[in-house]
Amino acid sequence: MATKTTKPAKRKPNAAFMKPVQPDDVLAAVVGAKPLPRTELTKKLWDYIKKNGLQDKKVKTQINADDKLKAVFGGKKSVSMFEMTKLVSGHVKK
Repeated sequence: MATKTTKPAKRKPNAAFMKPVQPDDVLAAVVGAKPLPRTELTKKLWDYIKKNGLQDKKVKTQINADDKLKAVFGGKKSVSMFEMTKLVSGHVKK
């Protein structure tokens, strides 16, 4: 008996994630003012966090905010990376 092998389907990016969103003025101070797909926005945010050493040294899931990020995080000094995603989505216009 011959077995038929099928190639796994290539994963298509979710169109909603690829659609550019417009950062508001507060978020634009961190990632720039141009509309970006959510994936790119998250990447730029992480680049900023790493460049400025804002990831907590002991608890890697915590982000310690500087003045620019504090505005994005609603005045909080520290948020979890999961909470960060929720807070950032409040600063984009679809």
